[in-house]
Amino acid sequence: MPSANDPIISPSSKFEDTPGAFPDQLDSEHATVTSTQHSLAQAVHARRAEYTRPQRLRIKVGSWNVASLSGTEKDIGGWFIDGKGVSESLAGLDLDPTHGSTLEERNGSRPEVEGVAEQEARRTKKESTIPKNDQGALPGGEEIGLYALGLQEVVDISSATEALRPYTDPAVSKKWRHAIADALPKGYELVAEQQLIGLLLLIYASPKVAPMVSSVSTTSVGTGVMGYMGNKGAVTARIVLGETTRLVFINSHLAAGTEKGSVDRRNWDVSQILSRTKFDAVSTGERDVEGTSEVIGDEDFAFWFGDLNYRLEGLPGEDVRRLLMLHTRNEYDIGQRSEKKIEKELSKASPSTILGARAIRERSSTESSASSYAPSSSSVHSSATSTTLNGFPDEADSNADPASLQTTLSSLLPHDELHQQQRARKAFHDGWREGPINFLPTYKYDAGSVGMFDSGDKRRGPSWCDRILYRTRRDRLEYLRKVKEEEEAARAKDEEMKARGLDADEDVLFDYDPETDGSYEYDESDVVVTKDGFEDTISLDYYTSHQRVLSSDHKPLDAVFTLSLEVVVPELKAKIHQEVARELDRAENEGRPVVTIVVDHRHDYEGVDFGDVKYDHIKFRGITVANTGRVPATFSFVDRGNGVCPPWLGIHVHGREGREYTVEPGDAVNITLEIRIKDTEQLRSLNEGRSNIEDVLVLRVMNGRDHFLPIRANWVPSSFGRSIDKLIRLPEGGVRKLQHQRPDSEQRVKWSAPRELFRLTGSIEELVERSVAEWCMMEGGGLGWPFANWTFEDGEMRREMAFDVREALDEGRAVQFGEATAVQRLEVLAETLVEFLKSLEDGVVTEGLWKQLEKGRKVSDEEERVRILDVLSASPTHSICFVFLTATLSHVAGEVAPLHRPASAKGQDPIIARRQQVDRAFAAIFADVIVRAPVPTREKEKRALEERKREVVEVFLRGSWDGGV
Repeated sequence: MPSANDPIISPSSKFEDTPGAFPDQLDSEHATVTSTQHSLAQAVHARRAEYTRPQRLRIKVGSWNVASLSGTEKDIGGWFIDGKGVSESLAGLDLDPTHGSTLEERNGSRPEVEGVAEQEARRTKKESTIPKNDQGALPGGEEIGLYALGLQEVVDISSATEALRPYTDPAVSKKWRHAIADALPKGYELVAEQQLIGLLLLIYASPKVAPMVSSVSTTSVGTGVMGYMGNKGAVTARIVLGETTRLVFINSHLAAGTEKGSVDRRNWDVSQILSRTKFDAVSTGERDVEGTSEVIGDEDFAFWFGDLNYRLEGLPGEDVRRLLMLHTRNEYDIGQRSEKKIEKELSKASPSTILGARAIRERSSTESSASSYAPSSSSVHSSATSTTLNGFPDEADSNADPASLQTTLSSLLPHDELHQQQRARKAFHDGWREGPINFLPTYKYDAGSVGMFDSGDKRRGPSWCDRILYRTRRDRLEYLRKVKEEEEAARAKDEEMKARGLDADEDVLFDYDPETDGSYEYDESDVVVTKDGFEDTISLDYYTSHQRVLSSDHKPLDAVFTLSLEVVVPELKAKIHQEVARELDRAENEGRPVVTIVVDHRHDYEGVDFGDVKYDHIKFRGITVANTGRVPATFSFVDRGNGVCPPWLGIHVHGREGREYTVEPGDAVNITLEIRIKDTEQLRSLNEGRSNIEDVLVLRVMNGRDHFLPIRANWVPSSFGRSIDKLIRLPEGGVRKLQHQRPDSEQRVKWSAPRELFRLTGSIEELVERSVAEWCMMEGGGLGWPFANWTFEDGEMRREMAFDVREALDEGRAVQFGEATAVQRLEVLAETLVEFLKSLEDGVVTEGLWKQLEKGRKVSDEEERVRILDVLSASPTHSICFVFLTATLSHVAGEVAPLHRPASAKGQDPIIARRQQVDRAFAAIFADVIVRAPVPTREKEKRALEERKREVVEVFLRGSWDGGV
């Protein structure tokens, strides 16, 4: 069986969202066909054993109320990641002395763990309170595949400002994320996070487990002030592992208090969390129902942890404090400060208090044997006769000693409110379990103390406020089955009593004994069948508190689980999918319409492969749909809601019109698929690696079956669609020299402005003078030439020349035009320049710069030019591009509409008027492509914006000749 560290690859399958299978009914004319009993999806699922592999991983769940105390983040890595801070004598663990130790440590040369007195004496908020030389007693580090941490009171929820804050302060979670990241081994990823005021849930996955995680959904429920505020409530996350297993993690902080009604309020909080928590739908394959949300109870494994605030009922807090301090004082040497404090506390006890404490312990021999204190963990966890778990001591031996800590704990646990509410079926009774509680109550301690319970004015009674519960899908279904059986038995009894003429109590459906009816036996070794039909198992390895963590008045606790599950291997699933499709093909009767699809240029890929695809370059592939059956076949491409194919793909059916095409037996239809990446947003997404060129066409045969035709292509990076900041970091030789890397802000700036802009403007200036002569011989063109109103109308030749220009820019080389004329070359270069500027991610004038320029001017042209350049100087690279571009436009305008007279006569001179028209046309063309500005909704504002953008460009073109030439 593979280990938890075996690699799992989980890219999403391309067949996940494809519709289709066989139709429900057949045409009566073809009723002789034999129908298969399973759809394609069902047939694939039936063969799940062939595309899943067993996997084991450890899950560590931790909970800690940090009481909004500073310095607690210093301890988080030590106890939660490294398993430190455990007191073996007070945690009830029989720890393996060689766990996590080196050979040197096992030979006895390991430094001695810091003593309790020294640890308490050096406690500060600036360093960890974890004992020095503590090597860690519990599994941690790389042994854990999934870490789930729940923190409570990361802010002061007693403060009205924090409790009623309408937003969550991100700085709080950032502090904790950094503390955990520093402690985690390299490569662990944060896969889920949710915060609600003082509640924080963080889930990290190892490098081997992270690819298995999908369908992450997080949410929060406030149950505090007015029943909705976030000072109390829960933060929850749902994840899916390996496309097979749903896990839910619930970190909650329930209502506090020991007053009358506090328990009911805690139970109400639980009910609200259960009823109001909603998750997004899981997308795991073809069988999912789109848009169906999930709730707590739909998962396969759930973990509920946090400060649940359930207390010890019916026991004086003073008696419990002193009873437990009889044990914690043993952690100190005689004469130490804390030992003296505890002895002083014990010496103050009145005779009645001491007798009360003694009576609590003496009752353990009767009460703990009379009823199980943990009804929802009554399998291997709960009783003294249970099988010993990894890390848990043999309770029978410890409970035999009336003076032992375990005997004391056993005497207290029957008074635990949580167990009482479970037995009474008021909360956590529907299958929830808990490991054996062999550790001291986690609340309330003096901060900075190992074993001194609350010595303040309130002297709160110790309680197991902090808990970790868990439940499997099988546990919940077993509980529901048991309840149903009881209800049916009660109804049968009621009917029997009525038949005998006896009066039944209408208010009681059936008799209920809380001492016996709240508990079910669960065999933990049994397999848990997941919601998707896979078979998993889970076991609890450790459950303990970290007594020697001193920075809060709560002690943190954690539990380590081993989960065995089936994990989907996507490549195997895709292979099975194809095999099943072929098997279903063969299973169809010959009377059903049958077509065969033949793909041109096919190599080892089961679909259409366009190979390398470049920006705005058209490529074609052909497919043939042949009728290989005995009856006419009518087919169409399935519309998936946004068309039959993605925007970058075109489908051309030769010789046919419409959307449905009929092919006679023995005949065939040729189809051409055309790919062209032109959309700017998709161009940027492909350049940045955020998307790829893959899709699946669905060809549906009426009364036949669906054919799935995968489409793919390999994107070749382009300099188009990038920002100026990224372009100036490209190496010599252009974007193709990056070799699948992406330019980012960490790379060194290599150019003052994009070289692509230099090459285009330089080539245009070199060609314009010669081109103008040819252009004039052709009697010229319209305004805006050569950037609009082109004379070169050969579409195919023009596209190929433009492609050659883009290739030269991307490869950092000179353009080779062949036999094209100067005018043709100039027009293609000019068109490419406009396209290049239009595709820039942030434009030449960014939106931020435009905010300072958008207001109209009331100064002279010269003053306006100075003001614009002053604003642009805030971004030197963009300023250089703007100046360089407007200079090129001025040069081209000077060649297209040269001036031969002083500008003083411009009001009546047609030459001056012509130049003004050219300048205005150029400014109108380039204003739209170089300026990035929000588009107003009103037409009047749109026109004003266009005029202002044009004016910003035109003032520089006019400045090259205004005032005389």
